[in-house]
Formats: sequence, structure tokens, C-alpha cells
Amino acid sequence: MDILTDQAFFRSLHVLFGIAWIGLLYYFNFVQTEYVKIADPDAKADVFKKLAPNALWWFRWAALFTFLTGVILLHQIYVRIGTEIILGATMGTIMMLNVWGIIWRNQKIVLGMKEGDAAAAGAKAGLASRTNTLFSVPMRFQFRKMQPHFHSRNRVYYVGQ
Repeated sequence: MDILTDQAFFRSLHVLFGIAWIGLLYYFNFVQTEYVKIADPDAKADVFKKLAPNALWWFRWAALFTFLTGVILLHQIYVRIGTEIILGATMGTIMMLNVWGIIWRNQKIVLGMKEGDAAAAGAKAGLASRTNTLFSVPMRFQFRKMQPHFHSRNRVYYVGQ
């Protein structure tokens, strides 16, 4: 079995990276954001200096690798691409572009790694992050709906079978 054409391998990686990405997305939107609102100034500064940069590193790389493994899977299943997969791929692409193009660029300003208006940058990053949170819900249902198309009696179907 060639690992570069092994759909089960790339599906497992896609799920693993997706769990890391969406888990961190929920952490930022539901835990860290709320904590920073009530934290004392020293704790808030510590979050911005130590915690957030590390968590954002994992967040953006998980997003990229989720996207890349998704592209590989699209290539492997090109015969069975339907509306659900196109919609999921489009939403996933928008989410990944939000991470790298909007969230990360603006979070660097909020964290003091780059010059700029931190309040405006925080609002832009927050909107893009909440958009991703909103998109993550239908992505979860789309994933669940697609499961029967790829598995039958514990057998994974490959392109050409």
C-alpha cells in the first residue's frame, strides 16, 4: 500500500488536524475571549505575551494542514465529488483563508507583535473567528452525513474501486 494514495491515512490526518483546529477555534471564542474580559491587567498581559502566541501557532498550522489534507482527499475521491463535498471544501477554504489572511494578521497587532490599532484589529479578528465558528457547525453535520459514502462493513473505498 502506497502511503501517498492511502485514503484512510489522509482521512485520519484530516480529522486529527480538524479536531485540533476547531478545538482551538472554540477555545479562543468561548474560553480565552471571556477570560480576557474579566482578567486583571497582569493576567491579561501574560495571556497576550505567552499563551496566545503559542495557541495561535498551533491554530494556524492546524488550519493549514486540515486544508492540505482535505485537498489531497478531494484529489483521491474526485469520482464522487458532489454538492456536499463542494460546499464543505468551499467553507473549509474560506475558514483557512480567514485564519491566515485575517485572524493571524490582526492578532499580531493585538498581541503587540506588529504596529497598528489593537482595538480595530481585535474587532476584525473577532469577526473572522466568529465566522469560522459559525461555519464549523454545518461542517460537522456535513462530515457526519458523508461517513456512509466512504465506509461499508469497515472497508474504505479508494478511487478506482
